[in-house]
Amino acid sequence: MKTIKYTGLIVFLIGLSIFTASVFTGNFSFTEQELDSFIQEKGYKSEIIKEELSKAIVTEENLNIFQFSERVRNAVETNNKHYNDLIEKYNKEKNWDKKGAQYQYRINGKPHTISFQIAKKAGSGFVKENAGLMWFLTFGLGIIGALLFMLPNLILLGKPGIKNDGIYHKSSTNRGWIAWVVLVYLVTFYLVLYFMADYVVNWTFILDPISKALNGGEASQWFVYGFLYCTIMVTMAVRMYIKYRHNKYQIIRTTSVLFFQIVFAFLIPEIMTSLNMPGYDFKNAFPLDYDFFFEWNLKTLTESGSIGLFILVWGIVLTLVIVPVMVYFFGKRWYCSWVCGCGGLAETLGDPYRQHSDKSLNAWKLERWLIHSVLIFSLLMTLVTLYCYFSGAQSFLGIKTQWIKDTYSFLIGAWFAGVIGTGFYPIFGNRVWCRFGCPLAAYLGMVQRFKSRFRITTNGAQCISCGNCSTYCEMGIDVRAYAQKGENIVRSSCVGCGVCSAVCPRGVLKLENGPEDGRINPTEILLGNDVDLMNLINKK
Repeated sequence: MKTIKYTGLIVFLIGLSIFTASVFTGNFSFTEQELDSFIQEKGYKSEIIKEELSKAIVTEENLNIFQFSERVRNAVETNNKHYNDLIEKYNKEKNWDKKGAQYQYRINGKPHTISFQIAKKAGSGFVKENAGLMWFLTFGLGIIGALLFMLPNLILLGKPGIKNDGIYHKSSTNRGWIAWVVLVYLVTFYLVLYFMADYVVNWTFILDPISKALNGGEASQWFVYGFLYCTIMVTMAVRMYIKYRHNKYQIIRTTSVLFFQIVFAFLIPEIMTSLNMPGYDFKNAFPLDYDFFFEWNLKTLTESGSIGLFILVWGIVLTLVIVPVMVYFFGKRWYCSWVCGCGGLAETLGDPYRQHSDKSLNAWKLERWLIHSVLIFSLLMTLVTLYCYFSGAQSFLGIKTQWIKDTYSFLIGAWFAGVIGTGFYPIFGNRVWCRFGCPLAAYLGMVQRFKSRFRITTNGAQCISCGNCSTYCEMGIDVRAYAQKGENIVRSSCVGCGVCSAVCPRGVLKLENGPEDGRINPTEILLGNDVDLMNLINKK
């Protein structure tokens, strides 16, 4: 069985290596006719951009994507510098008409995004011409290798039950060199995908056939991300099914997050796009869906007829009615552990690293300040955005709407939720984003703490203080401290994943939904003879 595991690991690494190496393959260039067609399609009015792109990429040279991207970005920079200089010149001359006329010739958009759009049309080579074979050599081998590595655990782990020994003896799960290599790879992946998508255009070629089948168009970097997201969750869910096969709650919960991610977050939006509808994730609630009230989204929805109006109303009702009502009856676990895609990835890909969550008091203080600050930031951004949308103004109380949206999108949407939230799994645990940054988790947590029927009950008499519960709490809660006192666990950060209960050898912990009365029962500390014990018992 160990031979099968090691074989699977080798096959997985081969698939991952081919996937990574494919970035460096292929040739990229345009003919004059292709360049003219592209410029006409984009509606560029500048003759300079045409001239600069012609010199840069209309060539018989075998340019790789890095050379190609650099030339395209330099061409765009040269074009924009020329017209920026003219704008500055006419501004000094106070020639407002000529100044205003120059803006139409500037090339708007992020340089790497423009380069990606051109590279999609200019690319050629083995990857693009053999998409099916490349899918097998990358995704296929990766899936096969991962399954070969995990399936033998059905036998190697023995009978169903709690299996958590050796977690701190492995480099991969105890912040060793393997964990750091994984961190570097994940962080690099997110940085490139978010900010330099043209460098990984070959990955989109691999998935073009699947994208065309689903939405009728070629794959973008976000299609690659969504497909890879679902693939990883499904594959790592097999590990969850094997490890927690003794616990029905974990089996059903894992199946639930897979369903909502694949169907609601991936398939439905892609199919809606193919039907000329706005692609929308119906489970994604504001403020996690932070751009729901952005001008471009409101404009898209209001111009999309009845389906757009339905999505707008649904998004508001989901946030203001459905979310708090569901939290009242079931706690935030209904969303964070059963529905949310971020939580789904954390519970599958991130499960091997859950023991790294910091349980210190300082971490708890940082968590409360940071996550509520992000919530306030998101609400402030939305307030400014809506005011400017309805009033036509560019700023509110001196805050420019575009600045605050760009800042939030960059710092929170990209860096915190993506690069840090997922990339730092191997070192800081699997719920860094959910615990410290997610504004929706902060909103759900406030409802759960003060107005909910959910709690984790404890039987202190059965607790043997083994510490499994605290070790495996991904939200940094010292569960054992509550269990030792027989005190219910009611914390705004608890996502109700139930792993603390699943790894308890004595059945001390139980997830319950019950009456609000008695939900919070701090253990009184009796000093001397200050308390009349008979009165205290009668009050109980």
